[in-house]
Amino acid sequence: MTDTFPRQYARTQRFTLGDPRSITVSPDGHRVVFLRSTDGSDPVNSLWVLDTATDDERLVADPRALLADDDAATDLPAEERARRERAREGAEGITSYATDAACTIVSFALAGQLFVGGLLSGTARPLPVDGPVFDPRPDPLAQRVAYVSGSTLRLGELDGSSRVLAGEGEPLTVSWGGADFIAAEEMGRFRGYWWNPDGTTIAACRVDTEAVDEWYITDPARPDLSPTTIRYPAAGTANADVTLHLLDLDGTRTAVEWDRDAFPYLAAVHWGDGGLLLLVQSRDQQGSMVLQVDTSGGADRGETTMLSHDDDDAWVELVPGTPRLLGDGRLVHAADRDGARRLTVADEPVTPPGLQVRSVVDVGQDSVVFQANPVDDATQLHLWRWDDEGIHPIADTPGVHTAAVGGSTVVVRSSTLDRAGATTTAHLDGRVGQDGGHTIESFVEHPLVSPNLEIVHVGDRGLATAVLFPHDHDGSPLPVLLDPYGGPHALRVTQSTTAFSTSQWFADQGFAVIVCDGRGTPGRGSEWERSVHGDLATAPLDDQIDALHAVAERFGGLDLDRVAIRGWSFGGYLAALAVLRRPDVFHAAIAGAPVTEWRLYDTHYTERYLGDPTDRVDAYDVSSLLPLAERLTRPLLLIHGLADDNVVAAHTLQLSAALLAAGRTHEVLPLVGVTHMTPQETIAENLLLHQLEFLRRSLGAPAKGDSESVVI
Repeated sequence: MTDTFPRQYARTQRFTLGDPRSITVSPDGHRVVFLRSTDGSDPVNSLWVLDTATDDERLVADPRALLADDDAATDLPAEERARRERAREGAEGITSYATDAACTIVSFALAGQLFVGGLLSGTARPLPVDGPVFDPRPDPLAQRVAYVSGSTLRLGELDGSSRVLAGEGEPLTVSWGGADFIAAEEMGRFRGYWWNPDGTTIAACRVDTEAVDEWYITDPARPDLSPTTIRYPAAGTANADVTLHLLDLDGTRTAVEWDRDAFPYLAAVHWGDGGLLLLVQSRDQQGSMVLQVDTSGGADRGETTMLSHDDDDAWVELVPGTPRLLGDGRLVHAADRDGARRLTVADEPVTPPGLQVRSVVDVGQDSVVFQANPVDDATQLHLWRWDDEGIHPIADTPGVHTAAVGGSTVVVRSSTLDRAGATTTAHLDGRVGQDGGHTIESFVEHPLVSPNLEIVHVGDRGLATAVLFPHDHDGSPLPVLLDPYGGPHALRVTQSTTAFSTSQWFADQGFAVIVCDGRGTPGRGSEWERSVHGDLATAPLDDQIDALHAVAERFGGLDLDRVAIRGWSFGGYLAALAVLRRPDVFHAAIAGAPVTEWRLYDTHYTERYLGDPTDRVDAYDVSSLLPLAERLTRPLLLIHGLADDNVVAAHTLQLSAALLAAGRTHEVLPLVGVTHMTPQETIAENLLLHQLEFLRRSLGAPAKGDSESVVI
């Protein structure tokens, strides 16, 4: 069978399979632990360890060898399925793991079973505890393993015995040790318990969803199946009640106290040598506090002391990797100051206003490794180290750089525009760029398309924009396809070739493709991000139009009478918005999994930008697509997974109903059994081809390219 890009794109899960990922470096820098599958189309991750002294990569755990029954690989606990969905995880096998403090042992779950492995011996074995097992984590001293089973938090000993720490006898709506929906989906907090450094106490979340509205996800293709009940906190409705407790292994339990009425969101937890830190947020997200918990055995145990607070008229952004403490007790955090997100130490900014801090990678005794980009160029992401002498670049060459750190070893993952895929290299003694390091082998397939793109900053606002043409473009006017995400928390225009593979494939089918990151997207400073406060529609759409016209003027070869737009999630919302609001500019749209009515989306995301729907009716009305239904005059394809529990299918169905009521012709493509992501190979392949056929039909574009080798 002839291979094509759509087939390759689907088979490789968007060119992610076979790549080293989930990297952990031991504190002494001697071991690098990572996940990787056997090749670029193998979805099953194994666990590996790199010995930095010998450069040997050693297989520690192969799921296919550990699970005798192949069918068991699909037998996942409900909590694990939910975690993978929240993390947009499409791979199989070992998809997460945890180590002890010294990184000598590892624990992970397969098919609800607990496994432990020796990172020095390179072997793994099952630990037959009571299950099903979710999120197992060794204690820092490698003496036992805690894990979640159903609604309980349990403790497993290395001899296979286990006992319940918390959760017995609780109401059905209560669970212990897991992350609630909002924490995992919107805050980046995927776990719900944390060991103390000496392994004697666990800080654990108790989550009660009783007040959260029940929604129902049905499978219309299987009328014999009962609907799945979920607890979904839509904007303006109740969230889960999340509390934190100190659980001593001897059975003592102490509630952690803070003003949960004023600060109900538990955004981040870190328990290190300096103590237990919490980051809590107000419901409107305009205020946050960093708290330190008294974990002593005295009368004040469980009480909290405020170390820092932050307020903002719009919202306080959560920065991954914060808060933390240096060895001398100084607080490491990040805050918007002087128009940029800056690293702070003891509440004092230590990075310049021209640098936008995106995350903190590692906090050592006296230094901090962090990611940041120039405020005027979010297409790049660099690595920096701060110490009392100032900031020093680790990796600041053009590209996107991430890292993991342990001791003096820095593992840098770099993507650039001059090569396909990413390179992951372990550097000893922090000599990034000075030694060759050990490059961890990647088996990612190279895309069958090669980029023909230019990244430019266009218009008065310097909009970061990628422009892609067919390789055989002769200069004649081409139909145009805008291919954005265009909303908060995600960038499409980055200095990484793989990011543009799908856009290039569309270009090679005979389109000029434009990808633009407008206002509201991250990296361009405080004012830029807050341009969408109170209105998620106007600024993002205006910037797509401005980029279109600027590119047409600068490059030529664009047929502005044939302009389409496609997107997924916020990009799907933006695509539908474009043909509804501006049919004079856009002549067709593909809206995948679009948010059509923000009152149906979750609390933390939606209220951050639009406020409480009861108080800010105007903000929700101006951002909704439903009142615009009668304006549709252009071809519109709506695509939605019927199993989506993030942007539920009701979004597309309500818009379709409004369009039909207004007598507006449109198309709806329901995806049976598909969630917010589309990991299913056949669906992912044919979905691209279906979109291409729709665009050609809607714009009158002639057929060309490799799509002709596949029959839909």
